[in-house]
Amino acid sequence: MSKKKLQARHAHRETANRTSIYQSILRVFDEAPGKAFNFKQVAKKAGAKNKAQNEQLFSALEKLENAGKIRHLPNGNYVSTRKGKILTGTVDHVHPRFAYIVTGIEGQKDIFVKTHDLDTALHGDTVEVELSTRQTGENPEGQVVRVVQRARSRFVGRLELSKNYAFVVPDFKKIYQDFFIYPEHTGQAQANDKVVIEVTRWGDGDRSPEAKVVEILGKTGENEAEIHSIMAEFDLPFRFPDDVLRESETIHEGISPEEVGKRWDFRGVPTFTIDPEDAKDFDDAISFRQLENGHYEIGVHIADVTHYVRPGTVLEAEAFDRATSVYLVDRTVPMLPERLSNHLCSLRPHEEKLTFSAVFEMDAKGKIHREWYGRTVIYSNHRFTYEQAQEVIETGKGMFADELKILNDLHHLLRRERYKKGAVNFETTEVKFKLDEKGKPLAVVPKIRKDAHKLIEEFMLLANRGVATFIFNRKKKGEPDTFVYRTHDAPDDEKVSAFAKFASQFGHKLLLHEKTLSRSLNKLMDEIEGKPEQHVLQSLAVRAMAKAKYTTEPKGHFGLAFEHYTHFTSPIRRYPDMLVHRLLQHYLEEGKPANRKEYEDRCIHSSEREKRAADAERASIKYKQVEFMSLQADKPYRGLISGVTDFGIFVEIIDTKCEGMVRLADLKDDFYEYDERSYRVIGRRRKKIYQLGDEVVVRIKKCDVDRRLIDLAFDA
Repeated sequence: MSKKKLQARHAHRETANRTSIYQSILRVFDEAPGKAFNFKQVAKKAGAKNKAQNEQLFSALEKLENAGKIRHLPNGNYVSTRKGKILTGTVDHVHPRFAYIVTGIEGQKDIFVKTHDLDTALHGDTVEVELSTRQTGENPEGQVVRVVQRARSRFVGRLELSKNYAFVVPDFKKIYQDFFIYPEHTGQAQANDKVVIEVTRWGDGDRSPEAKVVEILGKTGENEAEIHSIMAEFDLPFRFPDDVLRESETIHEGISPEEVGKRWDFRGVPTFTIDPEDAKDFDDAISFRQLENGHYEIGVHIADVTHYVRPGTVLEAEAFDRATSVYLVDRTVPMLPERLSNHLCSLRPHEEKLTFSAVFEMDAKGKIHREWYGRTVIYSNHRFTYEQAQEVIETGKGMFADELKILNDLHHLLRRERYKKGAVNFETTEVKFKLDEKGKPLAVVPKIRKDAHKLIEEFMLLANRGVATFIFNRKKKGEPDTFVYRTHDAPDDEKVSAFAKFASQFGHKLLLHEKTLSRSLNKLMDEIEGKPEQHVLQSLAVRAMAKAKYTTEPKGHFGLAFEHYTHFTSPIRRYPDMLVHRLLQHYLEEGKPANRKEYEDRCIHSSEREKRAADAERASIKYKQVEFMSLQADKPYRGLISGVTDFGIFVEIIDTKCEGMVRLADLKDDFYEYDERSYRVIGRRRKKIYQLGDEVVVRIKKCDVDRRLIDLAFDA
């Protein structure tokens, strides 16, 4: 950007005191709508203590009056102009021109707020919003009157440098303004560096926020800089604190005979793990043996992390804060230090390990005759990759061939029974990248799920459901024992109705009654398999579903059709699983019900951290997709329309699963109007329609690695 443009953009610099006074006065009036204050009262509350500050106060009051935020009464007093209902919510800044305030109140629609009415709020901030009498579509309109809490004060972006000042263009695409940096606050950063900044002064309606550079991540476009940028953007830790690492090194490695004596000893039972080829932390193992009565004893053995990570330790505090491991395209941000995750707790082959187990006695028809939960010790005889286990299943040859055949047969029985009871069958395509030694993407490869993956998944589901049901059924009188559940509500009626209406355009019928919905969804998924509309209807169906969460409320899991469900099987990478292990052992020892509020707070924190991890993982995938497409040849690509908005058409390229956008402003053949209800745009003159699911041919117009965006153009 030119120096002239820079100067024009940041010509409105004001002093720190003036901004401070302005914000202080605004808070005074916002916190007491309808109450009148004279000048002395305002000065006292705003902290004006001298003549200079009083002059700034007069100026700020005048500015507030001109902005329509306060009125100057005939008697000399000042009063807020706020009249509408005030609600508190979180900013979702979905578009440069507007945002929505999400209140989380049942029945309350998100509040539409124009960008210039956001005050100084940015995406993710908690704000108070005043409702107006206007409506924007189906949503009420309002304006932000106070920022209650900032979501963050640190941001990541690319530094643009001038002689007298600089600014940072943020990476996060929901932040639509730049941050002004004074020369003395740029440190050693150079133009086009990727940097972390900390806000020193929030802006107002006339000016950008100011910040200082606190960390230099590297040059824009370099893999390390971009991945570190994503980590910083989502506030992911770069390393473990020294005290956490020191504590992990002090943990005793050996297993004493006394400890073995407290556990069910499975060391003589055939046991193995099945994991991805590049896995280093092995959470789970399966043991198998046939009993004298002809039944099968199947053990689902999970790393006993809570034996090593105890309450009150710094390891525990760090695990709680992180709450989950995060899997970026080229690295893992682990929940636990490597000594625990890859060594002490990991169920590595040919090593004795402490485990927490769910053991099932089953017959050949998949019926469970007995189940047991408790602490165990195992010895894993073999480590399979998914590919190796799949080869044994398909050929019937190799280690544990008989055991894997029986387990695979049982997995099919368990799976069919789940679907029979109403589990929803959503098979979405995920991708992985082949990277060179510098992290450059060489290929995008779809992940293919075969029987080996599904076998492990089914027995993990069995263990998770079993533990949750066992604890729920322990209740003696009144409320069940406090426990950590993984719940999934039935989808919102409105969203499902909209989805059903769209599916009907392709000739598919969806029964909306709650008792038949899951079966109807499965029937629909079967019907569309291999058809052009498969991808778009699968994506829309997933979006219509509620989000799973952790809670102490013993509700069911709609997607799995389980009355009770938890997460028991991955304590190396998920903190809630550690909570489940602790509570399960506590109740096995006949402990009293745990404090519900304490555990609910931990559930909320874990759900929030899970969402952060998912967002970061998606951002890293998107970055690699953009980078990959930027390296490809200029040629036509077949794609499917995956989304439609009032400003653009999203297209997923079929071969690479990379998504980009054709901007409506770039379509010169007609003026296209957005039909929100039908997920399409229509040309005003020629009536040409682009809608979800359409196959199109596109070319790459521009790849913006900074903002992880691909601009597309329809191929002529």
